[in-house]
Amino acid sequence: MVKLAAKCIVAGDSAVGKSAMIQMFCNDGAHFQKNYTLTTGVELLMKTVPIPETSDSVELFLFDSGGKELFAEILDRLYFPFATQWEQPNALCIVYDVTSEESFNNCTKWLEKLRAQTSGMHIPGVLVGNKTDLIDRRVVERNQAQEWAETNGLEYCEISVKEMENYEAPFRILANSFHQLYKEKVETFRSLV
Repeated sequence: MVKLAAKCIVAGDSAVGKSAMIQMFCNDGAHFQKNYTLTTGVELLMKTVPIPETSDSVELFLFDSGGKELFAEILDRLYFPFATQWEQPNALCIVYDVTSEESFNNCTKWLEKLRAQTSGMHIPGVLVGNKTDLIDRRVVERNQAQEWAETNGLEYCEISVKEMENYEAPFRILANSFHQLYKEKVETFRSLV
């Protein structure tokens, strides 16, 4: 039995549902809060994710970053001094709102900011399209977002936190990807011995 710990940055524009998604995941879907206060800076939550078909698990430390431009600038100062102490993040989660073209377009900015902090390391990442319940207001099509994710080396999933649909998927993807990287490193190490 192996218990791993991964530091995951969750980023994206303000009001795309980052905090709601993390809260729902950490509370096992217990409730959807209709009113959230604006995240200022970075909030930290943690949850252990079991890896299917193994006795292993990954403890995800989820850094929920504020999405307003002011707080995005503070992100470097608030989180990344931590990073020297905790090392670099091990996983990336970028969230956008499927009803907002701007939030999708800004994913490029968020990814650049996060990758600048990981200096060329291969880190599992996932792009998440939230608010799929707003079918009539959707402007970002699934295939467009999936293509962007693949081009940028990210997994892709769509969720509706409000309808409690698929909200665990991003974190299960990240935990499984992180676990797979660990197994590959162990195999590489064993082959050297």
